[in-house]
Formats: sequence, C-alpha cells, structure tokens
Amino acid sequence: MKKILIVGAGGQIGSELTTYLRSIYGDANVVASDMRESKALGEAGPFELLDALDAKAYAGIVSKYKIDSIFNLVALLSATGEKIPQKAWEINIGALMNSLEIARENNCALFTPSSIGAFGPSTPKDKTPQDTLMRPTTIYGVCKVTGELLGDYYHTRFGVDTRSVRFPGLISSLTLPGGGTTDYAVEIFYEAVKSGKFTCPVPSDVYMDMMYMPDALRACVELMEADPSKLVHRNSFNIASMSFTPEIICAEVKKLVPGFTMDYNVDPVKESIARSWPNSLDDTCAREEWGWAPKWDLASMSADMLEKIKEKKAKGLL
Repeated sequence: MKKILIVGAGGQIGSELTTYLRSIYGDANVVASDMRESKALGEAGPFELLDALDAKAYAGIVSKYKIDSIFNLVALLSATGEKIPQKAWEINIGALMNSLEIARENNCALFTPSSIGAFGPSTPKDKTPQDTLMRPTTIYGVCKVTGELLGDYYHTRFGVDTRSVRFPGLISSLTLPGGGTTDYAVEIFYEAVKSGKFTCPVPSDVYMDMMYMPDALRACVELMEADPSKLVHRNSFNIASMSFTPEIICAEVKKLVPGFTMDYNVDPVKESIARSWPNSLDDTCAREEWGWAPKWDLASMSADMLEKIKEKKAKGLL
C-alpha cells in the first residue's frame, strides 16, 4: 500500500484506522473521507467530504490522489439496521458496489470488513469454522454475506485484489460505537468510570467474540500487506481474540473498579441478534495463511480500557 483512501473514516473503526495508517505510511499518503466534516481527521492529513453512494465523486477522489488501496468502512450496524432494513441495504451494498467497481476500474486493492454477524442461528456455535453454513437473520448479516460473495466474485471474475476479515465485537477507548449488538462491551467500561454501575441490554449468559481495537487495526494492515499467493480465502477470514459473556466481563471490571455493580434490562432485538451469532470463532486459516495472532486478552484489554477512560475523565472529556 502506498496511497490509501479510507471511506467512512469518521466511524468507530475508521477514525482510529486513519491515525494508525498515517503513523505507518505517512500523513500525506492516507486520505480520510466521510459524509460529515471531521476537523480531527483533516488536521493531520488530507480529508475529503464524500457520500460513498456518489460513484462519480468517489471515483474522482481515487483519481485525484492516485489511490492504490481502498478501505471501505461504510455500514449501518446490526441493531440500527433492524430499525431501517431497506436503508441498511441501500447504504451497505451501495457503498460496496461502488467500491468494487472503482477498485476494478482503477486497479486498487480493496478491504471491506465482514463480521460475526454474517453467521446465523444454524451456524455451529463453538469454534465456528472458516467455511460453514451462513444463514444470517439480520439485514446487517445478509449484507455481510453478500459482501463476502461479491468480493470473491470480483476477485475471480475481474482480478480485483479484494481482502476481508470477519470482525468480532470491537472494543475501543477512543471512539464510541454506533448501534451494534456488542456495544455493551464498550459501554460497561465508560459507566464503570463515570457512575460505578451499568445496566446491560444483553442477557448474562450470551457468549460473543470480541477484540480490542489495537489488534483489529493491526489485522487490517497485516492482511492487506500479506503475500497474495498465500491467501486461499480472501473474503473473509475469521479472526479471534477473546470470547465472554456479560457476567465474565463484569467480573473482570469488578476486579479493577471496587464496588462496581451491574443489572440487566434486556433489549429483545439485541438478545435475538446476539443469540444468533457464534460463541467463538476458529481462526486457524488466518493464522496459517497470513500469520494472524492476537496480542490482547480480556485481562490486559480491561486494564488498558479503564486506564484510558480514567485519563479522559481527568481531562474533562467524558
């Protein structure tokens, strides 16, 4: 990767991925774009206002900056998508098709994240295989499976260098999530610091795969820089780091925040989505094909999250 465009750079992943990529490839070589102005992203490097559904404007930016690698991070997330499924399809698949066509026309590599949401209730729950039954019951999941298939199609049909990972729930101290089923695993840390208590919208016994954002960012770069001759799957790799229930993460927070308490007010939509997803993923293929290995576990991630959020509180940023 030499000249990189991030589409949807203002979101949970994009805001941090922009900074991470600029630290590796140089500020001037990573172009951030989003529908909304971002002073923070525009201060350090190039920033362009872009609606990813506007194919002409999108292609113009790729041409202007001589882009060779695109990260398409545009998506309406799982819980939000269930409220407006038609809009979710329009945005998620519209941005993807524009990305694929522009990558084809401009000989760009393309990264589009998939998700554990691509699996459904009929998928094996524990150590979910790389290649398995995928029948999601959310529009978000349907979009992700569609994206995986389209990515493979554009690679085999047109030779586009498409690559993807199935992200678990992502946990970050920097950017708040926006309407996902795994959001509770971020919110619990903020509430622990702010109020010492948390009301969880997901049932106590539901396991879901999670990952700390530094591992997720590193996975993006390592996959995009991997030797293409060794990539069998491309779209999309299981990657795993940790799996836990609300009770397990609550116990970890209690070790670090004495007196912390948690109760439940279960959101039926989030419960239904969470129970349809895997408990844990088998990421053997990612490990074998491009050397994936996580660096963070629940204990180290929890300690780092709380330290970072306490720093934000001390600076008056909460």
